[in-house]
Amino acid sequence: MMNKKVDDLKINIFADGANKSEMIRLYNQDLIKGLTTNPTLMKQANVKNYKEFAVSILKYVKNKPISFEVFADDFMDMEKQAIEISSWQENVYVKIPVMNTKKKTSYDLIKSLTDQNIKVNVTAVMTCEQVKSIENVLNPEVPSYVSIFAGRIADTGVDPTKTITESLKILRNKTLSEIIWASPRELLNIFQAEAVGCHAITVTTSLLNKLSLVGYDLDQYSLETVKMFYDDAEKSGYSI
Repeated sequence: MMNKKVDDLKINIFADGANKSEMIRLYNQDLIKGLTTNPTLMKQANVKNYKEFAVSILKYVKNKPISFEVFADDFMDMEKQAIEISSWQENVYVKIPVMNTKKKTSYDLIKSLTDQNIKVNVTAVMTCEQVKSIENVLNPEVPSYVSIFAGRIADTGVDPTKTITESLKILRNKTLSEIIWASPRELLNIFQAEAVGCHAITVTTSLLNKLSLVGYDLDQYSLETVKMFYDDAEKSGYSI
């Protein structure tokens, strides 16, 4: 049972992962408004057959958006993969990296795909300049996401809320395009993302499991932490 602070969240929470049973379980929770995955998460989950895995998930995930990522590096191959992935189901968004491994930007591909009525989720975005270029090529009549990797931005010592806030302004005229706060590092990021008006945030299961702590009494939490230290010291048999 979620507490009121969690229930009152307006931001869309997307479950991020590649464990099939977990994805299906989370899909059936009202709190979860969509799902995302990527090749790295799929590799970690020991997924062997990309299409087989995706199609098996889509048998259960029908009424919420779900994003699957292309894995080619050549833009022609990316486009072929995107067309195929998009055909699997109406609620599928195709993740397109903002650039390939050769640092060539994917803006022309994004334009081509959205002009073909393919819903994209532009991923690995980290600068407002990238968002401006993406905004210029998105088809305004086709739903899309722009995933800003706020956690990775923060890893460099830069406040990602400024990037998110500015990006929301850049995309304000693209009413069917939404900003996703991607790669969160802690549960607090959900509330930070909501505070700046971000549309959605991707959240891993490990972070979702901490939702029960929202609003938790900090004096009680302090006591439990002290007890943990004491118990571990006792079990270790330390002496001075």
